[in-house]
Amino acid sequence: MRTRRMTQVLVTATAASSLLVACSGAGGSTSSGGGGESINVLMVGNPQMEDIAKLTKDSFTKDTGIKVNFTILPENELRDKVTQDVATQAGQYDVATIGAYEVPIWEKNGWLHELSSYADKDASFDKADLLKPMVTSLSGSDGKLYALPFYGESSFLMYNKDVMKAKGITVPERPTWQQIADIAAKVDGAEPGMRGICLRGLAGWGELGASLSTVVNTFGGTWFTKDWKAQVSSPEFKKATNFYVDLVREHGEAGAAQAGFTECLNAMSQKKVAMWYDATSAAGSLEDANASKVAGHVGYAYAPTVQTKSSGWLWSWAWAMPKTTKKADAASKFMLWASSKKYEQLVGEKLGWSRVPAGKRASTYEIPEYKKAAASFGDITLKSIEGADPANPGVQPRPTVGVQYVAIPEFQDLGTKVTQEISAAIAGKTSVDKALNDGQKLAEDVAKNYQ
Repeated sequence: MRTRRMTQVLVTATAASSLLVACSGAGGSTSSGGGGESINVLMVGNPQMEDIAKLTKDSFTKDTGIKVNFTILPENELRDKVTQDVATQAGQYDVATIGAYEVPIWEKNGWLHELSSYADKDASFDKADLLKPMVTSLSGSDGKLYALPFYGESSFLMYNKDVMKAKGITVPERPTWQQIADIAAKVDGAEPGMRGICLRGLAGWGELGASLSTVVNTFGGTWFTKDWKAQVSSPEFKKATNFYVDLVREHGEAGAAQAGFTECLNAMSQKKVAMWYDATSAAGSLEDANASKVAGHVGYAYAPTVQTKSSGWLWSWAWAMPKTTKKADAASKFMLWASSKKYEQLVGEKLGWSRVPAGKRASTYEIPEYKKAAASFGDITLKSIEGADPANPGVQPRPTVGVQYVAIPEFQDLGTKVTQEISAAIAGKTSVDKALNDGQKLAEDVAKNYQ
């Protein structure tokens, strides 16, 4: 009964948007040449995924003869499409990128292949080298891996050191959010067309919802209390959201209501903003001299706090294999390769060491070339990942684990609907109070399923 209800929640929440994705022609497909067997891989359109799409044909396919057909989609569309495909057992894809939110839920539903047996058979994969927070977040109730990490991340603050120096500002290594708001005001307009800070404003539980939830946590708020009392309209949640909305409206990027990870990455790398709070995995792209105007000129600080000691999120984009695949052996070979030390070495040698998909292996941080390329951000990234506490991310006990999400199937729909209203507030189309009061009613309906 529980499984059927969870399935219905996921299918209903994604059906309409998935149909829109299918009709819109969004995203793109690339095909790696080679004879023999082929597999279909669905993945999010982040820089690290775009890199693997470029490298697969002349490495993995050349060595194995396995052709890989990639479909790459923006984050929100990816989440809708992969959920729809897996929940309905459509079987269109052999491998898909999912994260720590989906793994425990989908494992309980019996939708994913366990992957520990494949990892254990491949000595070169070195499962023991994977960082413990990544292994824990991608394991099922039986302790087995149900996804292999491609890269791991927490969140931190990135800032333009040249702008700060020119303004005589020293950014604390462990800043408070009020300090960051004050700095954003001072550096807004520091260069022509430059805004003070970039914060995600694009609706979506994994877009705006991710960054905002970390702010809510450290302001003393939570989505639900331990006994499933909805808290979306609580004073703490409202204070955090008003702070976030005011900051991005007053000193944030242009078009903030439509800006997610990709848009903020572009804004920061092209000197359109002086600061950016987001995923630690963004650092590699910012330090890529071929694509970023700020490479070598970025400073990094821990995620800003208010009431908590830390506030960085914990996430891993990881490779999962739906049980519907009929090509498990070929799919597992691709996943083991894509998550391996060998692939990290390939990226470093072919594309540059700052672009290595890090945050998943302890050994990555001992590679001399990577340590040099990541000197400004490697240590703080690793410490942020190790310091994230999904079981206790705020000031009060939680009903589930998760820093930037609530680990229940309904949260995908709830988080997206609430952030749609908050995004509208950023755009000036509604108020924060109305957005959160409406969100409270939605959260109360969800809570009834668990009380």
